[in-house]
Amino acid sequence: MTDATVAAAAGPTPQQIFRVALASIIGSVIEQYDFLVTGIIAATVWGGVFFKLPGLAAVAAAITVYGLGIVIRPIGAFIFGHIGDRQGRKDAMVYALVLMGASTLLIGLIPGYDSIGAVAPVLLVIFRLVQGISFGAEFGTASTWVVEQAARSRRRAFWGAWVGFAIPIGLLLGFGSVIIVKSLMSADAFNAWGWRLFFYFGFLVAIVGIVIRTRTMDSFVFEQHKNQVAILSDPARQVWRDMPLTILRTSLVNAMFGGAFFLYFVFGTSYMKAVGFTGNTPELIGLIAAAFMLAFMIVGSLLADVISRRAILLTAAIVFLVFAIPYFSLVNTGNVVLATIADVIGFGFVFGFGYGAIPTFYTENFPTRYRASGASAGYQIAQVYGGGLIPIIAGRILTAYGVKNAYIYIGGLVMIYAVAAIIAILRTPETRGANLEGS
Repeated sequence: MTDATVAAAAGPTPQQIFRVALASIIGSVIEQYDFLVTGIIAATVWGGVFFKLPGLAAVAAAITVYGLGIVIRPIGAFIFGHIGDRQGRKDAMVYALVLMGASTLLIGLIPGYDSIGAVAPVLLVIFRLVQGISFGAEFGTASTWVVEQAARSRRRAFWGAWVGFAIPIGLLLGFGSVIIVKSLMSADAFNAWGWRLFFYFGFLVAIVGIVIRTRTMDSFVFEQHKNQVAILSDPARQVWRDMPLTILRTSLVNAMFGGAFFLYFVFGTSYMKAVGFTGNTPELIGLIAAAFMLAFMIVGSLLADVISRRAILLTAAIVFLVFAIPYFSLVNTGNVVLATIADVIGFGFVFGFGYGAIPTFYTENFPTRYRASGASAGYQIAQVYGGGLIPIIAGRILTAYGVKNAYIYIGGLVMIYAVAAIIAILRTPETRGANLEGS
């Protein structure tokens, strides 16, 4: 038996798993930074730059554009999931990052409404949709790439969570860069041109991510699969024919997290400003919550390997259900410490702890032949009725009730998603220890 045969039988070494996890997280951090900083800018700047509408109507329009970029993600999941299952997980991730970098740069280059009139919001919508398509490719296929590489590891959930680590790291970079740039210029300068710097930076670092990903191996499981069985001709369609209920159940879980992200990140930032938190305080609170999120995510992933994926997800869902409205009660006090505690619990724990199990939860529910397509579909269709629909509805609620009164209705809305997620988790089989090397 040759050394290569022995190595193949043993599976990837920890160092080989680490290299794939590192390539995945570097690319995903760039994607998260680009996409998450868009949320900050959409909530605070875009209304005045791209829309000639009064007061909250401009904010609602900007948040709606943000939501459109989420709703379109399933198209990216379909396209790049297909590429991932046909050509390879790594190649799909490289192409997605190219598209994200280009669309991010173009958003930063769009002139404002005062310069080109109605063409400005039209271009914003177009490039935002392209950005959403590229982001739709990322999480499901990246999770598949890493989890398959760690298929024989006892720390599979931990390695898979590296894809999730990109979210708090991207948030830290996003919030941190916003705070730094805002401190270096006046509010007028930031609104006029300073916000564009984030998009130029996102484009530059995307180039670095592309280089890193192109120099990394594809997953151990996929390499075995393509050498042993025939590759499906249309995996993105086939998974819908074979496993529609699995896609639906897994999507309900991410719909809840999409609601949590919007409630605590996009709407929460605007809400803190509306109730009197001044300057960079909302961003600083978000920065603290993001740091806790990373810590909770590591803990959640380790416990998912020891206990179960479902136990971690259920814990996060129940806390979200119970805490959706009390979060605003703490913020309403105007006390920075209480508002920070609220964000650490709601955003840091709910999102972080639950996401410790999410990458393996999605990938372990689908077989190798269409794992990237299935994981991407389940993760991203949730954005149609979850993460994307919520901002659109919230925009209408904001216009009708004002920021200070809208939280009750928005909080009640996301609680419905929490209940649906709890039911879906309970009806999904536990996958800890599942064999991922079947076709």
